Amino acid sequence: MIAAIIQARMGSTRFPGKTFCELAGKPLIWHVVNRLKYSGKIDQIIIATTDTVKDDILADWAARECVSLFRGSENNVLERYYHAARQYEADIIVRITADDPFKDPSIIDRVITMLQDEKLDFACNNNPPSFPEGLDTEVFTFGALERAFIDARDDFEKEHVTQFFYRNKEEFRQANLANEKDLSFLRWTIDTESDYKMAERVYRLLYRENNIFQMEDILEILRQNPDIQELNNNVERSAMYKSQR
Repeated sequence: MIAAIIQARMGSTRFPGKTFCELAGKPLIWHVVNRLKYSGKIDQIIIATTDTVKDDILADWAARECVSLFRGSENNVLERYYHAARQYEADIIVRITADDPFKDPSIIDRVITMLQDEKLDFACNNNPPSFPEGLDTEVFTFGALERAFIDARDDFEKEHVTQFFYRNKEEFRQANLANEKDLSFLRWTIDTESDYKMAERVYRLLYRENNIFQMEDILEILRQNPDIQELNNNVERSAMYKSQR
């Protein structure tokens, strides 16, 4: 069974409450879940949040929306993923972060297919990055996740689920899906209000109910409206993307 596990929590220092910020009249977390439903490969979508009181609101939302839920450690996200995958008996896991409103199901399916066809332990599209930040896709087997859960030692590896794979390449069969054109200078994630304003503009122009827009649609909108890209152009990038500016 292939499960997309969405790591989500309400605690954000740079943009508090972003999980429920509205895009086209619906909360961000709704869009993250909804876009995954267009995947032809994913069998189950699971929200993995923390067991702290502040994340009760996420658990309540998941219950109302009939989305599978797991609650676990706040800081040890690797442990949270492992127990979520084990509880729902996932064979293959797609790691999803709840601050990415543009996740592309067709790209996700390509990475899953690569993992399956090449019999890999771990497959991604961001090592090195060539897709826009926010379209990151990481897919791994339960066996690989279990090894990471057992062997990871430092807090960084426990907080960032897939870092054990990157740091121990020789121990895992892994490959990277590269885009034809390097677009890693683009930032399509929400970590600040500037990011939110950019996403809001794109959704206003592209979102239609019961439809899905993908990477090429966003690129076309940016070509037509270059000012949109400037809205969050100065936001500090994640470490993996800093050198791509």
